[in-house]
Amino acid sequence: MTDSEQVHHATVFDDATRHVARIYAEALLAAADKRQQTQEVLEQLEELVRDVLSRDSAFAVFLASAVVSGEQKRDALRRAFEGKVNEVLYHFLLVLNDHDRLGILRETAVLMRDIYERRAGRIHVEATSAVALDDEQRERLRRELREKFNREPVLTVRVDPDLLGGLVVKVDDWVYDGSVRARLERIRNQLIEKGSYVHAH
Repeated sequence: MTDSEQVHHATVFDDATRHVARIYAEALLAAADKRQQTQEVLEQLEELVRDVLSRDSAFAVFLASAVVSGEQKRDALRRAFEGKVNEVLYHFLLVLNDHDRLGILRETAVLMRDIYERRAGRIHVEATSAVALDDEQRERLRRELREKFNREPVLTVRVDPDLLGGLVVKVDDWVYDGSVRARLERIRNQLIEKGSYVHAH
């Protein structure tokens, strides 16, 4: 992976949201650590985001809405989660509601996982390829990432047939894009920029 092949993309969450979500993620991690229930709380939070918010968009909109009162949301949280999730997580949801921050649950889950993995000396990596990677290719990718980031990569690999060859690897805000489509896109953008420059002069 050469420097010229590294492409930096904007973060998915804006900086202000990310900053607030990180504060809450660290607070939840500390509370879970105190009870030695970190993994359980983290997994349940991710499950909540994946199985509840992602699948029930109406409920997600309800929780994030500025129109719905805090009391209504508290009742909904109680009915949905009291006694069904870890107590630390349940009280965390109530605290988010009290501060009108239920809209950052997804970001909080992502950042809590990131902090947890970093603390354990690991780094989460998303790799997308046009065809499935074999064991040797996965190991080579792990080795390269280990050397670059000095941490143990935890790989999530998926296949995207629409990718025109190559590999896209995402680690936090760093993206390595070796796909043909990305190279063509870069060339196209350069041509457009040069064309604009010519017309402007």
